[in-house]
Amino acid sequence: MTGDTRTALITGASRGIGLGIANSLARQGYALTITARDAARLEDVATGLRTSGAADVVTVAADMADAEGVERLLAAHADRFGTLSALILNAGVGTAGPLAEASRRRVDKTLAVNLSAPLQLIQGALPMLRAAAAAEPGRGAKVIALASMAGVYAEAGLSVYGAAKAALISLLATLDAEESGNGVTATTLAPGYVDTDMSAWQHDRIPPDRMLPVSDIVEIVDTLLRLSSRAVVPNIVLSRAGTDGYHA
Repeated sequence: MTGDTRTALITGASRGIGLGIANSLARQGYALTITARDAARLEDVATGLRTSGAADVVTVAADMADAEGVERLLAAHADRFGTLSALILNAGVGTAGPLAEASRRRVDKTLAVNLSAPLQLIQGALPMLRAAAAAEPGRGAKVIALASMAGVYAEAGLSVYGAAKAALISLLATLDAEESGNGVTATTLAPGYVDTDMSAWQHDRIPPDRMLPVSDIVEIVDTLLRLSSRAVVPNIVLSRAGTDGYHA
């Protein structure tokens, strides 16, 4: 692997949006660190990514609710690559139900995976992101996080999930305010329902062919990664066709 190879760390990379992004970056020759909870599935994914053209692939099986697992992930990437061109914060967990019935356990898990882990990853990755931006000042380094339309517009039944995603949007906007001058820019994506396993619970109400395809999210991520370091795009909302644009 040459010193000018771009690197990316992708959470929740074994399926859905994360896998779609990983496949696209592999085809572009990125070196990748990928993580999810299932070690065997990660290794299968890594084999496919190498075949698709990834310069190198590191796998770390970890639960993003576990701070020690997040530290292992950061250390693995730092040990292999040293710098980080793109941090893709895709891992998430959804909880649905009335606010009045939200259990402490579910609240803690939702906040841990959707907010605390991204914060820990950003803090731990910043030296590597700054180094990548310094090495390629015209392109800089990017942080891209999957938020949700529920983090922008309130939706009944998604109070805790929406609150966590709203906080994630705020977190990355603040990262832009603090780090874009150093070449590290951040964007959240706030889509309505995307056709992934995570949205299957809505299939009786919204068929898969009416949800956003994963390929649309991947296309936007690819575009963001091609932007110069002078462009800051804080948040992108993607609504589904045939809706009023204010509901997932």
